[in-house]
Amino acid sequence: MSRLYPDAPRVGVSVLCHRNGQVLLIKRGKAPYKDHWSLPGGLVELGETLREAAERELLEETGVKAHLEDPAETFDSIQRDADGTVCAHFILAVFCGAYLSGTAVAGDDAAALEWVAPDRLDDRLTTPGTPERVRRLLNGCDQGS
Repeated sequence: MSRLYPDAPRVGVSVLCHRNGQVLLIKRGKAPYKDHWSLPGGLVELGETLREAAERELLEETGVKAHLEDPAETFDSIQRDADGTVCAHFILAVFCGAYLSGTAVAGDDAAALEWVAPDRLDDRLTTPGTPERVRRLLNGCDQGS
């Protein structure tokens, strides 16, 4: 199942895990957007629900568990090369949840990770729309943790 120049859109998930007013970001270790900071996430596997995929990806990439319910947002991420050919197409469901447990350590596809305050998002190279998405969704998340 190719992520670059796919034959169909790929379904993925990402997780806005928050704790004490900060969000957990990973530095992507692979294309697309290698070395960009992003919410942890990845592709949904066959037989897996969106929530199960979000829980798995968060744990694999960060070692952390969060309280996840329904997706907070769904959007398309489509990239085209210079001649207009679709080189990547993802349909992404974003989950938002409070940190529950675990020690945050970069794993799987993450080159690094960090808890980041929303007002520090503009100081780093991020995947498209990440700072705006974090700020918008964080306002709607349960801030109990």
